[in-house]
This record gives sequence, structure tokens and C-alpha cells, in this order.
Amino acid sequence: MQNIALRSVLHFCAAAALAGTAISPAAADSVGGRQSTRQQASENTMQQHPYVGMWVTDDGRVRHQLLPNGRYDEAGGKRESAYRGRYEVTGTHIEYWDDTGFTADGNFVDDNTLHHGGMVLRRK
Repeated sequence: MQNIALRSVLHFCAAAALAGTAISPAAADSVGGRQSTRQQASENTMQQHPYVGMWVTDDGRVRHQLLPNGRYDEAGGKRESAYRGRYEVTGTHIEYWDDTGFTADGNFVDDNTLHHGGMVLRRK
């Protein structure tokens, strides 16, 4: 009887732990393998956005590839894909959410210049 009670407590603890497990934003937006309407609309907007493309510091050390699907890939120095995540542009402001949880932002001061994290990146 004591073994059955212990097993029930363990099952309860396991269920409680699993219920509190965080899932990624992409998984939360996904239903049955399909993207949510909000995410699809965001990606469609990004595909046509004028800031999509490669942005590079004048010395070439930092490179941001803004992808048309709302994702970015940042390289630094010799380290390719140093950071990856998603981004959203509102007007001339850009918000970044790194896959590791880091957040950042920047501003496009004109069609070919991005100020981000104290750096100036130019369209390549």
C-alpha cells in the first residue's frame, strides 16, 4: 500500500513539473505543425520589408543578415552565426529576440544605415 501511495505522489510531481515546463514561442504559435495566423502575417510582411538583407559595420566585424521570414543571423569577427533569433520592425525601429533569450533593439536612421548597440551598420 505504501508503494502505491509513493508511486501516486511521484506521478503527481512529474505531472506538475511537466505542466510548468516552458515552451518556445515558435512552439506556442504552432498548432498541429501549422504556423499561427499572426506569425504567418508577420513573416509575409517581413518578406516584403525594405530592410531585409545584409547589414555590416564599416570594419566588417559585425554582420546582421535580416532574413525575409522574420529571423536574423548575426556573425561577429570570424564567428559565423554567433547569434540567431527573430526580429520585428515597426516603422524605423527594430527589436531582436535571440534564441537564447537575449533582447536588443536598434533604429534605421535612413534606408542604408542601422544604429544598433552602439554600432553603425550599413546595408551591404
